[in-house]
Amino acid sequence: MGRAHEVRAASMAKTAAAKSKLNNKWSRIIYMAAKSGVPDPDLNQNLKKEIEKAKREQVTADVIKRAIDKAKGANQESYDPMTLEGFGPGNSMFVIECLTDNHNRTQTAVKVALQRCGGKIAGSGNVTHMFKNTAIFSIDFMSEEEALEALLMAECDVEDISSNDDVVTITAPSTEYGKIREVLKGLLPEGKDFLEDTIAWIPLNPIELTTDKEKEQLERLLALLEEDDDVQDVYHNIIGLEPAEEDEE
Repeated sequence: MGRAHEVRAASMAKTAAAKSKLNNKWSRIIYMAAKSGVPDPDLNQNLKKEIEKAKREQVTADVIKRAIDKAKGANQESYDPMTLEGFGPGNSMFVIECLTDNHNRTQTAVKVALQRCGGKIAGSGNVTHMFKNTAIFSIDFMSEEEALEALLMAECDVEDISSNDDVVTITAPSTEYGKIREVLKGLLPEGKDFLEDTIAWIPLNPIELTTDKEKEQLERLLALLEEDDDVQDVYHNIIGLEPAEEDEE
């Protein structure tokens, strides 16, 4: 069948793995949101918010329903958020957000992944002080000026607001996330939704990897973290990464 077939098969396998990872991630998040209150999105605003975000990432209704049904049962399974910090290849920095039912297992797995790829685990605060925990929203249903006016009227603390090709991006301290989301949510036209709605770790000192070995270590590290179901999101300070080229037949 040749090289082209192998490339397609590998790509399909990777896509399936990514989909499984995505479903697992949102199953945990929705399960915990449902457990934290009434397992009904009409009565639990946090659950409703997480379901909306999951749908934007193409998580199916079946996955969402199973997570809520699981929360309705007697299952006492519980996941806790966990933020791990580490140094990667070329003195890069990593902030790794996890959701886990076993802190020791998760920390050990992340520690081993970092060590295998030229890095090491870091103590709490050793890396995060070089990142800013930032609320980020992207919308396309109002202008930059309209968004700024609405947020200022609601006394929201906005760090930056910009527009590009009719998409307005708003950044703010993570502590303002809920307040800003409520303001923008109230202005959403029917049939519209956020393009982006998240809290992320933004690096204050981006770097570039300079050697092929470092780049290979980074690729391996990201793959190992992707394989870990406890890992939800990975943030780093590496820039200049080129997307992998697709093989042609």
